[in-house]
Amino acid sequence: MRIFFKTKRLQKICSQQGEAIKLLGAKRAGKLMQRMMELQAARTLADISHLPPARCHALTGNRSGQLSVDLEHPYRLLFIPAHDPVPTRADGGLDWRLVTEIEILEIVDTH
Repeated sequence: MRIFFKTKRLQKICSQQGEAIKLLGAKRAGKLMQRMMELQAARTLADISHLPPARCHALTGNRSGQLSVDLEHPYRLLFIPAHDPVPTRADGGLDWRLVTEIEILEIVDTH
C-alpha cells in the first residue's frame, strides 16, 4: 500500500526507529514499526486484519472517516484513505478492497 504522512515529523517518527523510541518508548515504537511494515506490505486495506493484534477498524463520532490500528494500549495509529474520491460500496460504506493509499494522521490515545 502507498503511504503518505500528514507532517514530515510524523513521517520521520514512523520510518526511523530511533525517532520513534525517543517519542514513544521502546515497546510502543516496536509496535509502530510492526504496523508500518504490515501497512506497507498490504496491497489494499482489506489485507490488514480486523482482529487483534492489528485490529484495523473505522472510528466513529468526531473521528468519523478515520481508521486506526492498535499499537500499545491505549495508543493507536490513525489514518484516512488517500483517495479522491474515497472508494465506497453501494451502501455508502468504505470499500476496503479498493483502498490502496492512506495518509497517516497521528499517533494518539483516542480513549
